[in-house]
Amino acid sequence: MTQKILAAHAGVAEVKAGQFIEAAIDIALANDITGPPAIKEFRRMGAPAVFDRDKVALVPDHFTPNKDVKSAEQCKELREFARAQGISHYFEIGEMGIEHALLPEKGLVTAGDAVIGADSHTCTYGALGAFATGVGSTDLAAGMATGRAWFKVPPAIKFRLTGALSKWVSGKDVILAIIGMIGVDGALYKSMEFSGPGLAGLSMDDRFAMANMAIEAGAKNGIFAVDERTMAYIKEHPCESPSLRKEATVYEADADAEYEREIEVRLADVRPTVSFPHLPENTRSIGEVGDVRIDQAVIGSCTNGRIEDMRAAAAVLKGRKVAPGVRCIVFPATQRVYLDCVREGLAEIFIEAGAVISTPTCGPCLGGHMGILAAGERAVSTTNRNFVGRMGHVDSEVYLASPAVAAASAVAGRLAGPEDLGL
Repeated sequence: MTQKILAAHAGVAEVKAGQFIEAAIDIALANDITGPPAIKEFRRMGAPAVFDRDKVALVPDHFTPNKDVKSAEQCKELREFARAQGISHYFEIGEMGIEHALLPEKGLVTAGDAVIGADSHTCTYGALGAFATGVGSTDLAAGMATGRAWFKVPPAIKFRLTGALSKWVSGKDVILAIIGMIGVDGALYKSMEFSGPGLAGLSMDDRFAMANMAIEAGAKNGIFAVDERTMAYIKEHPCESPSLRKEATVYEADADAEYEREIEVRLADVRPTVSFPHLPENTRSIGEVGDVRIDQAVIGSCTNGRIEDMRAAAAVLKGRKVAPGVRCIVFPATQRVYLDCVREGLAEIFIEAGAVISTPTCGPCLGGHMGILAAGERAVSTTNRNFVGRMGHVDSEVYLASPAVAAASAVAGRLAGPEDLGL
């Protein structure tokens, strides 16, 4: 699938793994950390204007609402550049969201697109059948100026999904299980292609979470076969920009497509999974976690801040209380998700359980703000990385889990076991 999309955007009949190409891009994305360096390089190359003001998206989401003076200056630079360039898709407080949840919600990405973003989790959009990958700020600057980018065509690994998910198992558990199986370099500079009969049972929110974490296996991108559920999502999220309003282009892998490796994933075998410090590959099922006390639970992020994630957490927290001494912070990924939480009564459930709800922000995921860990503290988090010092002090620990497991852990005051989810 990836090779077909890249060939189409490069204007050639076909491409091969390892080949270097230059291809047109449909969206170039930056945030408040990666955007300012890209703007600096954009100006240094003497570019007069972005290639298409409707095809550049700027989303200040990492340190917003502004954490301090430095973060305020970063956002100001993004804001002023967007204004000067007439960029259509600049999303800030009031209409903002975490970039990788916001762009699909706004209909800015569709099946068959080629997307670059100066953020490693740009691979999220592969859930829609798009090629999407993270790039450096200099490459993004060139993309904003020319509408093109260079790529080394990746080989592919095919993940054939079969069966159906069990109770409390989500896409987050599936991708953690896969990373635990192949390792953090198991798909290094490869395309992780997901297909098979089990795909039908995965929601779009499951798929977004899985594509989001393809980079945690070292992948160039993750991509899902397009099906009726994909097309329904695209139809439900139309784009407001005339230049981006187009029919989705569905690319299918040929029956004789060459893969470096083919792996069957039996979804019924996947259990609620936790990734232990300090690598996403250090996975255990919740029946194997032992007695690990926690200080904080974080529910949200570009991985798990969508409405199904909020519903799963609320289903666990309803009628219960967060354990004494545990801080539970909920981050809806966009304003729309936040509003849905209010309308559906989820916000009330969170507050009555003793959790707090934050405006959409990346915040604690990267140790930015709104939930930094002190030395010796442990957090269970629905984010995507648990490297040393990822969420604060280098002597803190991060355990990655699904929203259901994180919520159950907040109530238990320790990493949840099967009994905490009624399993």
